[in-house]
Amino acid sequence: MRIVIPGGTGQVGTLLNRAFTAAGHDVVTLTRQPVRAGEVHWDGERLGPWAEVVDGSDVVVNLAGRSVSCRYTEANLRAMLDSRVRSTEAVGQAIAAAARPPRVWLQMSTATLYAHTFDAPHDETTGRVGGTEPDAPSSWAFSVRIAQEWERAQLRADTPHTRKVALRSAMVMSPDRGGVFDVLSWLARLGLGGPVAGGGQYVSWMHDHDFVRAVDFLIARDDLDGPINLAAPEPLPQRAFMRELRAAWGVPLGLPATRWMAGLGALALRTDTELLLKSRRVVPGRLQGAGFTFTHPRWAEAGTDLVLRYRTRSA
Repeated sequence: MRIVIPGGTGQVGTLLNRAFTAAGHDVVTLTRQPVRAGEVHWDGERLGPWAEVVDGSDVVVNLAGRSVSCRYTEANLRAMLDSRVRSTEAVGQAIAAAARPPRVWLQMSTATLYAHTFDAPHDETTGRVGGTEPDAPSSWAFSVRIAQEWERAQLRADTPHTRKVALRSAMVMSPDRGGVFDVLSWLARLGLGGPVAGGGQYVSWMHDHDFVRAVDFLIARDDLDGPINLAAPEPLPQRAFMRELRAAWGVPLGLPATRWMAGLGALALRTDTELLLKSRRVVPGRLQGAGFTFTHPRWAEAGTDLVLRYRTRSA
């Protein structure tokens, strides 16, 4: 297949590119700064010559959007919103204009869409959309708005010959440098990976191998469209998540952090406390209902596998 990945130079795009290429597919990455073979320039905002690679392709996986690993200032939140909506609209226009449109358009979304809750898990049918929680900061509501507008941009696109899937993804864990697993492992190895603000908030995650397998599954299944949760079936509280990660690294203790300490840490890392404090209890209802089976459903085993691979790559 020819697979086009707009915004595919980040962690998730690198994972997919590596897997698709190894499987023998022709992969084209759309990026603002092409430097490698197989990369094509686009601005992420409007139609251009790049649309030619979409015409005749089999699959588009749009990952474009400003990184969420930043301070949630008004300007950064607006940039996150605009970059996601505009790039999605541009991809939709390219597909609509194609003489031979792709058969499926997988559009990145986010599990952050769901409400900050601790009790019932969120699947695609019964999950509650966030943004109105009384104890949530206003920036969290804006994050939900970003997710909603992101998905609406895909829905609005007039692409009758292309199946559309919105990937409501949890954090993808891989041993690659610079990703979320790398950052969390750094904290754990320093002895800082203890409970944050009590540690009751849920962490939803997905092992990188299962993420790639799920994307392959969704490409092949012509009967699946609309929103799909990409998350392991067993989210767990942050205190347990970090305890299992410390165990995988052989670190017995992790210092706890209060809410204000988490704020200082997020400031030092130039990120936002939402990534630490929001409870994300998301489960893959539609994916499992369609017959997908996870090779790494539990965090203890998945974390051990990731640490082993991390060490092997660093050796």
